[in-house]
Amino acid sequence: MYKEFEKIASQIRVDIVKQVHSAGSGHPGGSLSAADIVTALYFKEMNIDPKNPDMKGRDKFVLSKGHAAPVQYAALAEKGYFPVEELLTLRKLGSHLQGHPNRDKVPGIEMSTGSLGQGFAVCVGMALANKMDNDPGRVYTLLGDGELQEGLIWEAAMASAHYKLDNLCVIVDWNGLQIDGKNDDVMTVKPIDEKFKSFGFNVILIDGHSFEEIFDAFDKARACKGKPTAIIAKTHKGQGVSFMTDEAGWHGKAPDDEQTKQAVLELGGVL
Repeated sequence: MYKEFEKIASQIRVDIVKQVHSAGSGHPGGSLSAADIVTALYFKEMNIDPKNPDMKGRDKFVLSKGHAAPVQYAALAEKGYFPVEELLTLRKLGSHLQGHPNRDKVPGIEMSTGSLGQGFAVCVGMALANKMDNDPGRVYTLLGDGELQEGLIWEAAMASAHYKLDNLCVIVDWNGLQIDGKNDDVMTVKPIDEKFKSFGFNVILIDGHSFEEIFDAFDKARACKGKPTAIIAKTHKGQGVSFMTDEAGWHGKAPDDEQTKQAVLELGGVL
């Protein structure tokens, strides 16, 4: 039933590895962990049109953890927003695919992100504006678990509930790791679910690599009225690549030629 989405997610993971290898820098770990969620958004959940990126009433997605840009670029390219071949220009001089998403350079990017917490905060404004304009579009944002250490996250959460933004869906990519190691060692973010509940959110805990659970959570989020939804997705950093999985060291470094070959083969891709 979900084979189509699993195939797309695998290709997106291949694209991520190839992008970061070509650039010689980037963030593969957190991009790979989010691939299933982003695939579900772009290839089923969201009302979007690659031929008309600015269409009225569209759903909007903001990658609040902007350093995971390779996963969003891969999804946009595979969806048809720009040629897949351009992915290999990641971070190169003159490329529109820079290390963090830029809404002025890439079709389909709704918000330039990178400074953690700001993407979520802007989504609050987007969702509130949609309410005021009677715009049917929903707003989705993906947060990193380490990003929850930012105070701005909780200011945005408080405003989300205050304004009853039931058109806003926050997804937390909870892979347990950040650039300096485990969340629990750097600054624990647990209990994530109870924190969002205390801020007035409808909270759903899922396996972030199960399409069945991801799509079910999106259905429940759309059905919830009067409050925003936070989907807490338990994931694995580096998912799909054996030597990257659950390894904090792959937060922000590029694989070499041999590692890239192994990763692409493991993911069922073409070298």
